Amino acid sequence: MGLITVGKENSTPIDLYYEDHGSGSPVVLIHGWPLSGASWEKQTNALLAAGHRVITYDRRGFGRSSKPGVGYNYDTFASDLDRVLKKLDLKKVALVGFSMGSGEVTRYLAKYGTKRVRKAVLIGTLGPYLVKKSDNPEGVDAKVFEDIKGALRNDRPTFLMEFLKNFYNYDVTGGKLVSERVLEDNWNVAVGASAIGTVACVDCWIEDFRKNLPKNTVPTLILHGDADRILPPDATSRRQAKQIKNVKYVELPGGPHGVLWTHADQINAELVKFLA
Repeated sequence: MGLITVGKENSTPIDLYYEDHGSGSPVVLIHGWPLSGASWEKQTNALLAAGHRVITYDRRGFGRSSKPGVGYNYDTFASDLDRVLKKLDLKKVALVGFSMGSGEVTRYLAKYGTKRVRKAVLIGTLGPYLVKKSDNPEGVDAKVFEDIKGALRNDRPTFLMEFLKNFYNYDVTGGKLVSERVLEDNWNVAVGASAIGTVACVDCWIEDFRKNLPKNTVPTLILHGDADRILPPDATSRRQAKQIKNVKYVELPGGPHGVLWTHADQINAELVKFLA
């Protein structure tokens, strides 16, 4: 629908593809890895029906946005988001981030403040810090992330299919809450993303958000599946909810990581109620 230029790499611009629908109170939806803004289709319809203006965009390297070889870190992603908000002159906006997109929301609020933002929603959130350290014993061994990068470099298409099966807990939900066609569609989007960006984003997952969280002073909703295999709530959302002052925390029973699809009705009901 449109492109917003956020930078340049050598001779080519870095453009973000975005869609902007409806009118009313604006909501910006920020997608997860390794998908695109199209992954919000069920939420877009519900939010439009509730009278919101809905903006989705594809992160650099993914979907229909440019696929540069640089800029795959949360400071740059937050800067890209800031350019989107300024270009569209969005005010009193609700920022909704899923999975990796939750990092954009958290880093944006820490770096750019709450002037433009009225509410935040974090779904399947990354924070506060995923790596096991002496001051973060709940984290995951750093070798796990090195192994993921190695597997992506070795055979990205195969790794992505296995990732998506765990994304949806497909052995449990397949044929019931998610179809094989959805899995195939997601895989097509994932393999079409930048090979460089797909690997580089793994290092983003292990950025430390602990100092960012106190700067989130807007009303915040956290939604998380209690059966999430990608970002288990014990290591992520349950901890993050305790570090945000004005927060509502909702767990979705039986929810995998990919709750935007499998638990869309529950997600949409919570979103519409919270953003009203």
